[in-house]
Amino acid sequence: MESVSDDGVAPADQTVRNRLRDSVGILGRLLESDCVAQAADVAERVVAALRAGNKVIFFGNGGSSMDAGHLAAELLGRFYYDRPALPAVSLPDSTAAMTAIGNDYSYSEVFSRQLRGIAVAGDVAIALSTSGNSENVLRALETARAGGVLAVALTGSTGGKLRDVADICIRVPTDDTPRVQEACMHLGHTICEIVERRMFPREA
Repeated sequence: MESVSDDGVAPADQTVRNRLRDSVGILGRLLESDCVAQAADVAERVVAALRAGNKVIFFGNGGSSMDAGHLAAELLGRFYYDRPALPAVSLPDSTAAMTAIGNDYSYSEVFSRQLRGIAVAGDVAIALSTSGNSENVLRALETARAGGVLAVALTGSTGGKLRDVADICIRVPTDDTPRVQEACMHLGHTICEIVERRMFPREA
């Protein structure tokens, strides 16, 4: 319970501590959830896809679009150490495609149409959606599955509609939007770490 000052606003340092406690609590629940095995499974499937010459495709809306670009960059660049680039794409990074498709067709098609153009069977599509109900994300994962692409979702505790669409739906144990994003990025980073180490093992 946050105490508040005379103007009705909690002290800033107290809010910082409370949000950190929230995050720690969620990570504790995450540690005991099915998300651990699911994230490990996704990492191994990404490794298998990359070894077969395929790629990883990330996407999401708003803050999740930036998270998609962040995770793609971890594979294209480096995570913990220098090694060859890994093929990864962030669909929201293509401003021209996003705005052209949104304008000429509809915003619900901005990811699915890109997937129809660049995805091939054996690729892995990873969608980030805090609600699990974004129409353009749903359509994209439906397109992915129809094309033989592994459809992965990182989302909140209910999974929303993505729960019935994704091949693997990782549902972090909260529906508080900022905490969902934080937990999904924690798992996303760990998946990237596993992929890097499996693809380019080195001595500890």
